[in-house]
Formats: sequence, C-alpha cells, structure tokens
Amino acid sequence: MTSQLLRDVAAALAERAGLAEPGLQLPDPDRVAKLCMLARGLLFAEVWTNDAPCAATLDECLQRLYTELVDLLTTERLARPSRASLRPRPGDGIDLGEARRWAEAIATDLVRRLPELRALVESGQTTTTLFELGSGVVLQAKKLGLIEKIDWAAVNPAPMFPEAKNEYGFGYQYFSTIMAWRKGAKEPKNFTEFFDVKAFPGKRCLPDFPHYCLPFALQAAGVPIDKLFPLDVDLAFKKLNEIKKDVAVWWKAGAQPPQLMKDNEVQYSICWSGRVVGDPAFGLNFAGGKADLSYIAIVKGSSAENKAAAYKLFYEMSLPENQAKAAEVISYTGPSPNLDPLLPKDKLWQFPTSKQNKEVQYFENAEWWAENGEAVNKKWEAFKLSL
Repeated sequence: MTSQLLRDVAAALAERAGLAEPGLQLPDPDRVAKLCMLARGLLFAEVWTNDAPCAATLDECLQRLYTELVDLLTTERLARPSRASLRPRPGDGIDLGEARRWAEAIATDLVRRLPELRALVESGQTTTTLFELGSGVVLQAKKLGLIEKIDWAAVNPAPMFPEAKNEYGFGYQYFSTIMAWRKGAKEPKNFTEFFDVKAFPGKRCLPDFPHYCLPFALQAAGVPIDKLFPLDVDLAFKKLNEIKKDVAVWWKAGAQPPQLMKDNEVQYSICWSGRVVGDPAFGLNFAGGKADLSYIAIVKGSSAENKAAAYKLFYEMSLPENQAKAAEVISYTGPSPNLDPLLPKDKLWQFPTSKQNKEVQYFENAEWWAENGEAVNKKWEAFKLSL
C-alpha cells in the first residue's frame, strides 16, 4: 500500500471518526492508534463500503488496511512519547482507540492468533502482554498454559456481568448473532417462524458454522433458550434438513448476509447484529439470538509491571462511561450492567447488552463446544455433503 494511498485511507477513516483536521499528516502515533481501532471496528460493522469492489472482499480489504496501520504505528516511533508517559492512570477515560494506546504502553500489540501466542510463550521471550480471544479460545489458551490467571481483587472493577469476569480473561465486548430480513419481507418473531418457509416465504442465508446454526435450529424445533445445552444434535440436524432447500447461501464471511439481502438474493438471514443495526434496508430481531464475548487476556510470562498496567486498563474498561464511548464507534457493548442509562434511548434496541435484548438471548456455552466440537464438526461436514 503506497504512502499516499495510506494517507487517503487514513483521511477517510479520520473523517468518519470525527478526527479529521486540515493537512492531516501521517504518521502521528496517537491519531494512527485511533484509526487502527476504528479500522478494527469496521471489520465488524461494515461502515465503509464505498470503495470495496464487492462485499465479499470487504473484510480482506479492511484487514489489510488494519495490518498496514498497525505496522505503521509500531515502526514509526521516533516522535512517540516514552512508554512511561503513556501509562494509564486511574480516572483516565477510554476515548476512541485508547485501549490500543494503553496496550502500546504496557508492551506492544494485542496478539490475536492462538498459534502466534503459543510460539510467543514457548520462545520464552514475551514481548507482548495482551491477547484478544473469543470465548472458546479462552479455554484452549488456559489448557495450554498460555495465559495468566487474573487477580480480580487487584483489578477491582466496576460491576460487570458474571460471564465477563472470566478467571483468565476480561470480557470487554459483547456481540450478537441474530435473525434479520430484507425490509418488506414478513417479519418473524422467533426462530420457529424464521424456519417456517411456508408462512414466511423467501430464501435464507445461514452461517456455515455449526455453533451458530444448531442452537437456532433447536429453537425452531421448540427448545427454549434456557434448555439448549447440552445440544440435541440429531434434532438440530433434522430441523436443518427441513429448511436446507430454501437456503441459498451458507455464508463464511460476515459481510455476505447484508449484501445478499440488499441485492434481494435472499430475504432472510442469520447474521452478526453489527452488520445490520442502524441500516434502514433491514429489519431484525434479537429474540433467541446468541450473545457472545470477546476477551482480553494476559500472556503467560508477562512481567509484574506489565500485569499491573494491564489491571489498570481492565479497571478503566470496566467503567460504564468508558464503554459508552466505545459504543459510539460500533454497536457492540461492554460488560457493565449499568450501561443502559448512558446510551441513547432511541438506540437501546441496537445493543447486545441492553436489558430488552440481553434477557431474550442465550449465551454461548464454550465448555460444551470444547468437549463436543470435534464430533459435531464431523457431522456438519457430512450434512454439507448432502446439500
């Protein structure tokens, strides 16, 4: 990516983030840090699509953009203040991108791939303190001895939802997988109706991932959300067999469902909430949706100094006022049960953890999937061969 193109991209992102200034020059570490965080948000939210040749390439384009910006941030250090001056202080707020700024302060980048984390820990040269991971990967990383146990007494966080206070991870961002439909289509109230193609005619777009599809299929078969686990796998596949001829696309990239609905190739989809909320082209419903968490963990072998700094970061990220700031960038929310009063009342319906949405969703059961995922995946592959 040329430096001029990078400047153009950064300027466009800055404008969307409200960071634009006349004669914006890169690199500016603090500003690029904010752009990095925004670029990451765009991977989930599909905010910036004008220059993407097609929706299917959006994630790839933005991931490349994000990588370029991170590289710029980590290599252009000449004008950067000392790490000590960047350390978070109690009471500091998380403005757009401050999490990355603090991550820089406590030892470079967030690691996002389990193989990278394993290689890092096994090398004995822990140059990175923070690791971002999904709920299922927390268990893997814990079993492999790759992450530190969190001293929650030392963090002393503001009130948090119980599942966010994992023994080995700080649950910092909720996201939901929900039903959505093209505006004008008949609106389903639950997954029983979503799977009823006679009463709700139209093509479907479903995830090509069993951990998404099977619990929704069970709901369609009449299983309530508080009785989903342990999954009745055979019943779930039976229900999927009933609908499979009406599934036009089994998606692998999160950008696919909204684009397919906009193009009227499908009328209904199961998709990530951040892809569709706020877009007048879609209707949506959180009822029966899957709520899940992204976690930040501390890499095994991190120094006492860096662990202490990470705890300060976790404390700041637990504050509802800081989570409200993050929600201005993307319609996913943090772990505070006291966040609703700080969010726009007319937008509460968009957020995974608003009271009206959280209580009608089920939470991912990472432990069940860790024990049964391999066997279920084999059945999934056999099911896909039958399509």
